[in-house]
Amino acid sequence: MNSPRSLEFAPPDVPLREDVRRLGALVGDMLAEQVSPAFLDEVERVRTTAIARRQSDAPPQSLAGLLDGQAPEQAESLIRAFSTYFQVVNIAERVHRIRRRRDYQRAGSATPQPDGLHDALAKLKAQGVTLDELAGWLPRIDIEPVFTAHPTEAVRRALLEKEQLMVASLVNGLDGQRTPGEQATDIARFRMALTSAWQTSDSSPVRPSVEDEREHVGFYLVEVLYRVIPVLYETLENAITEVYGAAPAVTTHLPRLLRFGTWVGGDMDGNPNVDATTIAATLNAQRNAILARYLKELHQLTTLLSQSTAVVGVSPEVPARIEEYRALLPEAAAKSRPRHGDMPYRLLNDLMRARLQATLEDRPEGYASPEELAHDVDLILHSLEANRGLHAGWFAVRRLAWRVRTFGFHLARLDVRQESSVHARAVAAALDDGDWETRDAVERAALLGPYASGEKPLPASEEEGNPRLDAVFAALADARRRHGGDALGAYIISMAHNRADVLTVLALARRGGLVDDDGHVPLDIAPLFETVGDLQQGPATLRDLLADPVYRAHLAARDNVQMVMLGYSDSGKDGGIAASRWGLQRGQVELLQAAKELGIRLTFFHGRGGSISRGGGKTTRAVDASPRGSVDGRLRVTEQGEVIHRKYGIRALALRSLEQSVGAVLVSSLRPRPAEPREEKWREVMDAVSRESTRAYRAFVEAPRFMDYFRSATPIDVIERMTLGSRPSRRLGQDAALDNLRAIPWVFAWSQARAVIPGWYGVGSGLQAVAGAGGEDGLGESTLREMARDWPFFKTFLDDISMVLAKGDLNIARMFSRMSGPLHDEFFPLIEREHAATLKWVMALNGNEWLLQHDQRLALSIRLRNPYIDPISVMQADLLKRWRESDREDDALLRALVASINGVSQGVQNTG
Repeated sequence: MNSPRSLEFAPPDVPLREDVRRLGALVGDMLAEQVSPAFLDEVERVRTTAIARRQSDAPPQSLAGLLDGQAPEQAESLIRAFSTYFQVVNIAERVHRIRRRRDYQRAGSATPQPDGLHDALAKLKAQGVTLDELAGWLPRIDIEPVFTAHPTEAVRRALLEKEQLMVASLVNGLDGQRTPGEQATDIARFRMALTSAWQTSDSSPVRPSVEDEREHVGFYLVEVLYRVIPVLYETLENAITEVYGAAPAVTTHLPRLLRFGTWVGGDMDGNPNVDATTIAATLNAQRNAILARYLKELHQLTTLLSQSTAVVGVSPEVPARIEEYRALLPEAAAKSRPRHGDMPYRLLNDLMRARLQATLEDRPEGYASPEELAHDVDLILHSLEANRGLHAGWFAVRRLAWRVRTFGFHLARLDVRQESSVHARAVAAALDDGDWETRDAVERAALLGPYASGEKPLPASEEEGNPRLDAVFAALADARRRHGGDALGAYIISMAHNRADVLTVLALARRGGLVDDDGHVPLDIAPLFETVGDLQQGPATLRDLLADPVYRAHLAARDNVQMVMLGYSDSGKDGGIAASRWGLQRGQVELLQAAKELGIRLTFFHGRGGSISRGGGKTTRAVDASPRGSVDGRLRVTEQGEVIHRKYGIRALALRSLEQSVGAVLVSSLRPRPAEPREEKWREVMDAVSRESTRAYRAFVEAPRFMDYFRSATPIDVIERMTLGSRPSRRLGQDAALDNLRAIPWVFAWSQARAVIPGWYGVGSGLQAVAGAGGEDGLGESTLREMARDWPFFKTFLDDISMVLAKGDLNIARMFSRMSGPLHDEFFPLIEREHAATLKWVMALNGNEWLLQHDQRLALSIRLRNPYIDPISVMQADLLKRWRESDREDDALLRALVASINGVSQGVQNTG
């Protein structure tokens, strides 16, 4: 039996090994040039020592002799050197994914790439899905990645742009057709970007503003996703044709399957920098960005659409539209060149650009809606199709059509989020009711009814955030008038506990003027169930909410579709990962049952983070493991921090990510897993696992001095100083207790200390308790093994825990733990015992002799990174100790520490 140390690259991955060696040599050359040959020698000495330590199982302290006591500047340079190696390894792996994708594409449909669209449709056809059934389902598909601004991206934008240049220079050579001169140019460009990145600081000296975050997310939407969206639909067309045969009736009229959302500029929860002003500014900026792209694309089409009426026919609708626009836009019409008089498409294109420019400038002759622009694009499209233009511009025009349908005039729907207590305080002040927040939920709901229905106006107030909330709803009302209803996403209530929390938003929205012509509030209100308790009470809360006649009338005006957001982050921090995962799974099952009984449709909005403990992981596996019927054509999920860059930073990989999402949703919706009669028993087992896991987890984090231990045994104090995002690490005005700490810095800190507590603690206790129960009630190890083999939810859960354990390192964690002084002896033995139990049962149930034996490619990737992560972790522990001894006043030590945080993040490929 092999082991992690004996793993070698599989034949398809040998080119990756060669890339890593080649790029590593370039890093070495750059370090010798930019610092000195002696510095490169020191880097190599540390690296070889770290490799030898891993091979001999020596403690990490064996590296301390080389690394402790370094001057801050030297330590920072060493850390950045190892971080640069991570950077090129990460780039090499991403480019290798593109290489593998191309290998599959060259092989043709006989061997489709797993989880791609060809693979998904082949599976569906094999399960009896006909072309008619597929065509009937496509209009129901609605996939919406929602980009958040949570502070989990540890790499600044300037460095991400350098990475784009490095990737592009490597992708150029994937076809093997580059000349020696071209290859030399590619290497020179790579080295230029690499050296420029070395000369760029790892982090900004100031915290990013909301505008900075908007520009960061806008880069992916405008520069990457705008380009790949048409390719996705073309790939789907090809897949349908290859799997089902010629199907023009289906492929020619594909409905929109994807759209995008964003929280940037709308997520007010705990962020004083987000308000009505940022909502308006975000929507305006997104509108300007997408209209500018349409203008640019139309301009590019002018040279292509030069058809002359003397040569080819044109549908009569085209000259009719030209005449209509000449009357509407006389100044633009007067600028038309006489020599273009026989080129109707070009004439119409010129006038469309003039009208789009008027839209950008808010002039009355502009387009009133994206549908009007789409109509003009379709008019050209149909005329080309009817007049031998399929190969004379139709393809390019159709790409624009797909983009207009996807991005509209808003680019991405803007969600707004606020915490329930903020709403409650505002209503209490408006009603001058000092007892409001102590009243029970039933009483508050009854009192809110007339205000939520519009029967009575909620009184205005200048106290407790009322003006701020009024401005927000007024901004949403104005945005709806100016940008259209598609520009607005959901209004999310974090820490939603009951019906009153939702009715409060309805009442405040009415007071703010967000009311349509029919007297309804045109807003999807989504309660966010984010603690274990809220998840457990979610079905009861939904039933209670839908029993309210006021809210039921509101929902009827929203097509009886209710959105519920599921929080993966706070539920994990609240009860541990087992309780979180099972609470989310069981909650969906019970929420679906309640919705079915009450005659509504549910849309689940999954608030996933980047790390496993916050719901991260592969989309395809997450969809496959979800409860039967929970997808039903719809997938709305947050994309956060470094996950956005990993999935959407490179066009080829963005396309792959979107393909995987569409394929997974199609398979899960059209052919969900068969009903499993054993699942009722398995749920009882998971109830027990969750219960015992939570008991162990809460006993650990609720120990009297736990927060002192956490703050000593992790670099949380450094993370709180970092300029990662515009939002504070805990809600304003609250102390540093665990309940008030946001989930992101909680996970981030444990990841840096390499203990990764949120990703596994309590799981071993839960599995051990159930495995040892036995008896006639069906519990016991044999049932757990059955679940691991046959239940996608449980198998995915175990696989995720395996990955977290593999990325952690208890020896490094011990180094950090010792910084807590006497608390180390109190808490670390608990960590060791729970870790041993979790490791034992996860491997036993997976049937593995070592972690990630079932995913050897990932195991090899982690093994290759460890010798580079370990020195950074050892230096981080030493720097942290010295910085704290300086009363956290030494800025040079802090800069080196920040570099170490960035380095470990790149190495383990997770922050929060």
